[in-house]
Amino acid sequence: MNARPLLALVTLAACSDPVPVPTDAADDAGAPFDASPADSGGDDAATLPCTPVAGSPALALEVVATGLARPVLATAPLGDPRVFIIEQHAARILIARDGAVLSTPFLSLTDLVSTGNEQGLLGLAFAPDFAASGVFYVNYTRRDGDTVIARYHRDAADPDHADAAGAELVLEVAQPFSNHNGGHLAFGPDGFLYIGLGDGGSAGDPRESGQDRDSLLGKMLRIDPSVTPYASPPSNPFAGAAPGRAELWAFGLRNPWRYAFDRATGDLYIADVGQDSIEEIDFQPASSTGGENYGWNEYEGAQCYDPPCQATGKVFPVHDYPRSDGCSITGGYVYRGCRMPGHHGKYFFADYCDHWIRSLKIAGGAATEVTEWPTLDPGGRVSSFGEDGNGELLIVDHQRGAVYRVVPTP
Repeated sequence: MNARPLLALVTLAACSDPVPVPTDAADDAGAPFDASPADSGGDDAATLPCTPVAGSPALALEVVATGLARPVLATAPLGDPRVFIIEQHAARILIARDGAVLSTPFLSLTDLVSTGNEQGLLGLAFAPDFAASGVFYVNYTRRDGDTVIARYHRDAADPDHADAAGAELVLEVAQPFSNHNGGHLAFGPDGFLYIGLGDGGSAGDPRESGQDRDSLLGKMLRIDPSVTPYASPPSNPFAGAAPGRAELWAFGLRNPWRYAFDRATGDLYIADVGQDSIEEIDFQPASSTGGENYGWNEYEGAQCYDPPCQATGKVFPVHDYPRSDGCSITGGYVYRGCRMPGHHGKYFFADYCDHWIRSLKIAGGAATEVTEWPTLDPGGRVSSFGEDGNGELLIVDHQRGAVYRVVPTP
């Protein structure tokens, strides 16, 4: 493994000022948390050219875009040669194609969003049939700070632009504080939309939302957005239950900024940002029927946080690390791209503050092969990962305003 990033491969934009630190600096240390990289394009999606590399090559970075303002997501529908990039506070979705960023945004929501440190335009997911329907979903905090999930359509006359006037409200959730908004969106292999919501903010979950099944905060939601405005699948674990909201899929989360489904297995990886001590990765196998309680705010990781603590019924992290090793976990993806099949099955993740990127593999329900990748450090703060139209891994540098693709070392 190489010792440092191959900076000769890239030309970074000039360093921006450090990301502002929120008032609860010891809490999230300036991270924008959390948008879900879309992992679907429909069965009619095109196949992009690709030449696989043998073995498990060393990894390097290739520039996709620079000169961005607080990017928090880079993604693409399967088979699409474009990369869609979210700018958090500018509240724009930009398109990068053929080494350049198009001058006109795909969609601009600047007049709609709030711009606190963890607020803004945070998530984007393309419908599984996007190639045919042009439907996509966004997650943002509006001017009053509340979370909005909205449905948009691609412009019928221009595939590089959305119909900004055709917004449809799917869901709104009141946010009592300005932080811990979650923000990610992802379609699961079941075709339903998964929405990660933080506990509502402040610090320590003062409203105990994580364990309150009658609240949408501190949860993973699972909805069917094909019904207007949406429906809760009857197979959701708390559908028809009391207590319990029908939208809930899992609970006991603090701030699930980024999560992803393994394209090959359907397993779900949830990176949940910690409070004072522990950053964690929660693992949900594809066989799950939902209802997992990941412990917050009774537990932070597997450590008792708000006693009395009862371990029975809790699902503890498959992997965690202490605050001495970072400040805020940034979840990534299980690599299933075309170019480097030797790296298939590795889940990549980062820490927002400590400039490292690691991977792990799950075997028998446990984390194995934890590996650090110094050559993938972009030099700034990693706010997100993504997948391009071939499933190749993307890395988003929030601080330096850049997006990179992970490639084999030449």
